[in-house]
Order: sequence, then C-alpha cells, then structure tokens
Amino acid sequence: MSTRTKIKALLESGEVDIDVTVKGWVRTFRNNQFIALNDGSTNNNLQIVVDFENTDPAILKRITTGAALSVSGRLVASLGKGQSVDVKATSIEILGDSDPEKYPLQPKKHSLEFLREIAHLRFRTNTFGAIFRVRNTLSFAIHTFFQERGFVYLHTPVITQSDAEGAGEAFHVTNFDLANVPRTDTGEVDYKQDFFGKSTNLTVSGQLEGELGAMALSDIYTFGPTFRAENSNTTRHLAEFWMIEPEMAFYDLKDNADLAEDLLKYVIRYALDKNKDDIEFLTQRLLEEEKQKPQNERSELTLLEKLQFCLDNDFERLTYTEAIEILKESTPNKKKKFQYLIEGWGTDLQSEHERYLVEKHFKKPVILTDYPKEIKSFYMRQNDDGKTVAAMDILFPGIGEIVGGSQREERLDKLEQRMDEIGIPKDELWWYLDTRRFGGCPHAGFGLGFERLVLFVTGMGNIRDVIPFPRFPKNAEF
Repeated sequence: MSTRTKIKALLESGEVDIDVTVKGWVRTFRNNQFIALNDGSTNNNLQIVVDFENTDPAILKRITTGAALSVSGRLVASLGKGQSVDVKATSIEILGDSDPEKYPLQPKKHSLEFLREIAHLRFRTNTFGAIFRVRNTLSFAIHTFFQERGFVYLHTPVITQSDAEGAGEAFHVTNFDLANVPRTDTGEVDYKQDFFGKSTNLTVSGQLEGELGAMALSDIYTFGPTFRAENSNTTRHLAEFWMIEPEMAFYDLKDNADLAEDLLKYVIRYALDKNKDDIEFLTQRLLEEEKQKPQNERSELTLLEKLQFCLDNDFERLTYTEAIEILKESTPNKKKKFQYLIEGWGTDLQSEHERYLVEKHFKKPVILTDYPKEIKSFYMRQNDDGKTVAAMDILFPGIGEIVGGSQREERLDKLEQRMDEIGIPKDELWWYLDTRRFGGCPHAGFGLGFERLVLFVTGMGNIRDVIPFPRFPKNAEF
C-alpha cells in the first residue's frame, strides 16, 4: 500500500518518463478515457489517460465520480492544456466503488449551506481541501512559533470548576441520571454525589490554569478546544472552538502586544509560503463570490492583498479613549449609520466600530489598549487612573477582534478587591490567588481564537466552514 506517490509530489518533481503508482478519488471521468484523480495533497488533479480499448468494460463502468482508485502507469509530458504531466495507465484497480446515482458531490457547483449538511464529504471539494490544508499549516506554524521561542506547551483541563470569563455560559458536566437527580434537604442539586463531588463544566478558557504554569515555567502556551453555551446562531460563533492562549511571566502590556503582533505576522507569512496554491485558489473563489454583491459591499482588497497588508504594516496602537474620540467624530456616527451609536466613554465597542477603525480610518491592523474596567474581566491589571485596565484587543480587517489579552493583576489586594466588587467567590479560586501570595510577579497573556484566524487567512465568511465538524445550537451532527 505504501508504494504510492502523492499527486502533489509528482506535480512538483518535474520528472517525466518514470513508472508511478498513484491512489486517490475520481473527480471526473470524460470520454471513457480521461480520469481527473485527486488524493487531497493538493487541489490540482492528476490526469490519468486510460487505454479504453484494452481495458475491461466492467472496470470502466465502475470508474465513477467519488470512486477510490489505485493506478499504475507511466508519467509522461502532457499534450493537453491545463496540466504538465499525465499518467498513461497500465493498470487500474478499483479500491472503493461510488454509486453515481447516490453520491451527493456531483461535478458541479454546490452551495456552502448544502456542503455543511454533508460535512463528512465536503473535504473532497476544492474549497474545503484548500481550507483544511491551510488550517493544518496555521496549526503547525503556531506550535513552531512558540517552540522556537522556548515556550512550554501546557495542556490545561477540558473539565474544570472555574468559569474564567465569569459569563456563566458553560456546558455542565455530570454523570447523574438526569431523570433522577439527587437533591439536598433544601431541594438543591446535591453535587457532592456527582462524579467530581462538585459542580463542573467544560472549559471556556485555559487562561487561569495557564497563569499557574507561567508562574513557574515563565513562558507557556495552550492550544486546545474551548466551549461556550451561548445561544448564538451567527457566522462568527461556535459552541466548540480552539484557542491559543500564551501566558508570560515578567511581561507587561507592551511586551504582550509585541508578541501577539509577531505571532500573527509569523503564521500569516508561513501560510503564504507553504500554501501558495491554496490561498491563490481561495482568492479567486472570493473574487467570484464578490461579483454577486453590490459594488459598495465589495472588499477593497483581494484576499492575497489583505494578508500582505497585515505583513507590510506595523499595527496601529492607540488607547480605547482615543478610539472613542475618533468614532464619536466619525461620519457614520454623526450620520447615524452605525447600528450602535457611540454616545461617549464607557461604550463596549461592536464589530462595526472595530472594522471602521481598521478598514476606514487607519487602513491597517489596530491594537486597542486600556479599556474601561467595567467592560473587562476581573483578572486584568488595574491602571493608576482607577478607571481603566491594561487590556488589549487586536483588530483585523473584515473580522474585527482577533486577539484579546491583558497584563494580569499580580497585586493580591487589588485582585481580591475587584473579585469582591464583581461577586466572584474567592474561596473557589483560592489556588489562583495563591500565585499572588507566593512569589507573584508582573505577567501577561492573550487569547487567539483559532477559527477566527483561519477565517481571516482563508477569506471565508462563515466560521462553520473553517472547522471540520461545527457545533452550534441544535447541531452536533457527525
């Protein structure tokens, strides 16, 4: 089985007049003579030329779209347009039949909505082949970036007692028989009888545990699944998604922003280098899609230009207070074009505001810092003004916020005071507070939603199309 050569390697080798064995799935079969074979290593098909006069008609009949084949033959320079080499088949073995009457992926254009319904087969299309090869490259690039800088990859728990964001949108974990839940004398659920002896949930973030690692190992990062039980049926939300969360001891807010900018530039450059063909294909796909939109809704930049734009520009850095002034005085705000009007300081910025700053005002990625403490999490370091915290968000064109982070509050008294103000029970986070009691130090970190990054690099419009099997309200198929 291992004697095959991958199609990508064959097409890139430049070799001809050699004997090869290739294996893959039939995309099309024309005139009983030309098979377009694809094995997922590239979007480019390999043309197999069949000597149909000397091939068993029973075999020819079974060469249908979706069928899996093993083909041996001679790799020769192609006489046809559109490909550099062909394989003149000397033997064809059908490894798996595909009934053309029932196979849902016919050689025609399918809508993304339809492909979501058959997510188990959509990998076989050019669009999703390209997306998931890019996703793979970005994943590898993230690990490479941190490993090259001496970070320790830390696995934080999927099942946890803490809700790091304090948003209360967590999935509960239990082994109770839900038809017969044990109760206390006062009628409340008796979690002491549950598997972990207390109420637990799927993690919404590995950050708090990541901080514990950073307080001994200096620089750590997590890269794992996180879960939010938000009832959000939008193009930007998933119930299960992947997060990259580095935490660094002895870092301040500027160090944090520098690292995040370096990371984003590194992984985008890596994908452009390793997945040039895939990104060019996705750029063309997006151009075709944009033609259906009114002129004023079309992007000013192509996908390739947008990625290059992020590499060529230093990210603009400004405070939340400066951003509010810009937005308040902006034409869309004055003409009431924003859905959420900016009245003044303290407003939580929406995606439309973030995109205005990036796409219209600065025309480059933006790092916003020093947000009002009321709209940010309890663990963010309080600034001396008593009003703001040392938070940062990185905003990208077409997507808004892609990174959220902060310098963490290392002062025990300030952290406890903030927890009391918000009503977070200190006894439940005793272990987190211990890192401030014993050798606490300035430290910082951020979270990068992996699917948001893949969405940006592939130019896709719906987050459900950049994760293999999306989880969202009323859907856990496959």
